[in-house]
Amino acid sequence: MNVASEFTACSEDEIKALLDGGTLTVYSVARPITADRPVDRSGVLAVFKFASPAFGGDAAAAVFVANPVPASSVGTPGFARACKADGTVVADFSAGPGPREIKFGEVSCSQGAPVKITAFKFIVEGGWPERPDYYDAHPRPGFAMPMVP
Repeated sequence: MNVASEFTACSEDEIKALLDGGTLTVYSVARPITADRPVDRSGVLAVFKFASPAFGGDAAAAVFVANPVPASSVGTPGFARACKADGTVVADFSAGPGPREIKFGEVSCSQGAPVKITAFKFIVEGGWPERPDYYDAHPRPGFAMPMVP
């Protein structure tokens, strides 16, 4: 979890409470380095609405108004941004296959096809599996991805 600076002092339980009635927007790759920065290079793949309360009785399971939801475009999930009900950004979560916080029923999304979240867990900040040089990456055809020095 990559928490917005406004909420860095919040505990995991407080973050979960902030998400009551909020949204979880799933994006393709090229996520911002922090949750404080706008998303400018990633396409919206799907939008989930958290129920209120956003996390169930066992405190681990995220609860959504609808799951699955129809995909809004085609792509592979790379991260998801969670916002409060008023639209304030709370945190970014890693998403996709492998050791990610959010897992889906499928590896990729197709417009109109159902997108289902099958698992949602919290990984401490700084524990994301992505390489740091991929943050804010802006790949262009014919150019190599950033290299680790």
